[in-house]
Amino acid sequence: MINQKTLRAMLLLGIVMINLLACTKTGVPTTESIPTEQPTIPSPEATVTPLSTSTSTPVPQPLATPSSFGPDLEDFPAGYNPLNGQPVENPGLLQIPAMLISVSHFPPVARPQAGLSFAPWVFEFYITEGATRFLSVFHGTYPMPEIPVTGDCEIRTEPFRKTSQILGNQVWLDKNNNGRLESFENGVAGICVNLYDKAGQMVASTTTDTNGYYGFNVQPAKYRVEFILPEWLEFTTENIGDENGDSDANPLSGMADVEIETTHLLLDAGLVPSENVIPTPGKSAQLPPAEIGPIRSGRLLYADIAGFFQDSCLVYAFASEEVLEKLPQCSMVAHEDAGGGSMMSLERMQAVAEDNMRYSRRGFNYSGNLFTETIPDGGVPANQINVYVATLNQSGWTYDPLYGAWLRFVDNADNATVGELHADTDRLTGRQLHFENFIVIFPEVDVISPTNLDIHLEQGDSGRALLFRDGLKYEIEWSTMSGEFEKNSGQRRPMQFQNPDGSPAELKPGNSWIFVASPYSIVSNEGSGTWKLRYYAPAGSK
Repeated sequence: MINQKTLRAMLLLGIVMINLLACTKTGVPTTESIPTEQPTIPSPEATVTPLSTSTSTPVPQPLATPSSFGPDLEDFPAGYNPLNGQPVENPGLLQIPAMLISVSHFPPVARPQAGLSFAPWVFEFYITEGATRFLSVFHGTYPMPEIPVTGDCEIRTEPFRKTSQILGNQVWLDKNNNGRLESFENGVAGICVNLYDKAGQMVASTTTDTNGYYGFNVQPAKYRVEFILPEWLEFTTENIGDENGDSDANPLSGMADVEIETTHLLLDAGLVPSENVIPTPGKSAQLPPAEIGPIRSGRLLYADIAGFFQDSCLVYAFASEEVLEKLPQCSMVAHEDAGGGSMMSLERMQAVAEDNMRYSRRGFNYSGNLFTETIPDGGVPANQINVYVATLNQSGWTYDPLYGAWLRFVDNADNATVGELHADTDRLTGRQLHFENFIVIFPEVDVISPTNLDIHLEQGDSGRALLFRDGLKYEIEWSTMSGEFEKNSGQRRPMQFQNPDGSPAELKPGNSWIFVASPYSIVSNEGSGTWKLRYYAPAGSK
């Protein structure tokens, strides 16, 4: 009897060998440019003999109703994280208070940092002398090292640039083999994807990026998409549940037929390991070190953030005397400069988090924000955010419509490559950092000393903020004011984001990067959807 793998190989033999195309690397965006756009696919020609059908007839799948969760805890389904509006793999971890970990960005040897992609919230703030630092908030999941499963094609490195209608989405590893894409399942990089018109001509080819995304610019028409798999991967079951989270590739042929009239970002392919697992070529079997960091010293800002993450555990590497006396002291690591700071083992992180849970006497509530998939009205176009803190501290966020999220790019902080940005990755996984929400807040700042700032996020504060989501910019506000819940319970909840009329701002389900600017910082419209955030330090600071 011919097994599934052999049959698939026979079906594809006539086209696979001639259609494998290598992806050519292109440059990454700088603070002055956006990646080169991809060509639009020409309208299909009807004069070519049609390709014989080797896929099953597409089954119409229902579309999921756009979700909306929050702002209060009872508004989230069981097992959903109130910090990002997404389900977690292990709901029991939601009972453990947040871990707040001080992560170094300077010196540059600290990069790439380990664990940032696992944090629902990351705060970036100024620490004087041109440098910024991160406070990462971990809740609902623990960081884990990974050797990503990949295909045997070159991994696409440039962001996708929309020039017309888009056809595409993600190739992912179906970890639980249920035919459904969950938020905690990872993409598969280096999968070749071919596009055919209705006459059977291959009109384009691409590959998936580090997070498994692919896409084509197309005109409305009928198409066939083909996913080329290595021997160590197979397709999961197709058409399980709604169209938003199913796998569309036929398990035998690796193809999917679709007719589109407008952008269609629902054509996914779920993969599972083959029966005879073959290691990914060129990849070491050694996992990255199971550590998070590098971890550096505490700052006054941490006291405010720890205050509104009730029962949280703050982890940092010592602090100056005037700062140390004001910070919670849940756990500290050695203050080291080598490697950009100290690394904390993930085993210790988990142990500290679970030990801290024993001291959570009144419980905690991390709700307060609204997450909705529906794009709010009133946004202004934004596809690129360039962040200038100092000559040797520049970063950028490129909106990628395949992700529906912002890809992070960062400089090398050296004089030889000023302003040149490259993809920022997570040391634990090698995948590019991406966040669904990029938020800028403008709190008041006092200068304690030239190298010590007091950024005011205390209880009862509020101020202007900007929300970037779905390629749009919105004017919102941040608030640590006490609402009915706080007044009635006596408990604190995390910072809340609101519209100018006081209603909850609509964040996109997913993770949020929060840049803490000064009141003097300027966000300017550079044209064509590009925005520039220019940080200005308060007078008297270095």
